[in-house]
Amino acid sequence: VQLQASGGGLVQTGGSLRLSCAASGGIFRVHAMNWYRQAPGKPHEFLARITTDGKTDYSYSVKGRFTISRDNAKNTAYLQMNSLKPEDTAVYYCNANRIGYVPVWGQGTQVTVSS
Repeated sequence: VQLQASGGGLVQTGGSLRLSCAASGGIFRVHAMNWYRQAPGKPHEFLARITTDGKTDYSYSVKGRFTISRDNAKNTAYLQMNSLKPEDTAVYYCNANRIGYVPVWGQGTQVTVSS
């Protein structure tokens, strides 16, 4: 499977963005989908996960503000981001995991939150 992330941009503090991760070339529904981010000078940070049967998990830093979802009919995963803060500024990556396979990463989309 190949992944294409989109939806990033510049937003003011308190604003919202929805990121999309479109999958192609594979069977999307058998992959768990994850979102990560990396800010300049900081390590890769896990944000959210959605399993093949729709169960979700979030990091403490985004729980209650971000929502991960998936639409298997559209082969797309989403990350709805609300109440954005300047510290959310980073490059956001989606990731697809399937048991027994090497994880696949998208190319990243920049999110910038202005104060």
